[in-house]
Amino acid sequence: MTTARLAATDLACSRGERLLFRGLSLALGPGEALQVTGANGVGKSSLIRVLAGLLRSVGGSVERAGAIGLLDERHALDRAVPLGAALAFWRALDGADEALDRVGLEGLSDVPVRYLSTGQTKRAALARLLGQNAPIWLLDEPLNGLDSGGVALVERLIAEHLAGGGLAVIASHQRLASGATTLELEDYVPPLPGGEGIEGRGSEAARPRVPPASHTPTQPPPRGGGVRWS
Repeated sequence: MTTARLAATDLACSRGERLLFRGLSLALGPGEALQVTGANGVGKSSLIRVLAGLLRSVGGSVERAGAIGLLDERHALDRAVPLGAALAFWRALDGADEALDRVGLEGLSDVPVRYLSTGQTKRAALARLLGQNAPIWLLDEPLNGLDSGGVALVERLIAEHLAGGGLAVIASHQRLASGATTLELEDYVPPLPGGEGIEGRGSEAARPRVPPASHTPTQPPPRGGGVRWS
């Protein structure tokens, strides 16, 4: 696995004219994990997308060393074909073996993706993530839709990834037993006049205007659902 490194300096991010957070810095190396917590709407998903290169920041910079594996609600699995065929499409690009047995989906290879339950679909997305062999994991609410067994699976996979020299940033309102450092995103939300600075609070008139982004990412963005790039 390529040596992993992810660093961000003085990040600021907006959605429309609303400034979500500012002044955020982080640095992660092999074997390290960061859990981003905060209320719904505070900007956790936006931070993950900025780190992945899918969303422009309005301030600061991001440096990456190593391929990125992104897990979010966009699973990028063809719902019209069997699960095995959907994963085979990505396997041809990634050059990695199928990982259905590692996520408890062995025996479901012939089942169309559209017939999978929410939890099974999340496990299938985890199989896709494992198949990438990407050293940098960016996980957006990875526990959503999972039962207790699924939660334990995610925690075990993260631990194995870190033990193998990978790093992970996990955005989740649910606490993980991963030993990750915690970043409370609300600490970086600017206060709004007449509100508390969290997305969805305060009046429209109170929201500060933010200039449009003035730069573009220096690397092509991943294509969602766990696509990797170096």
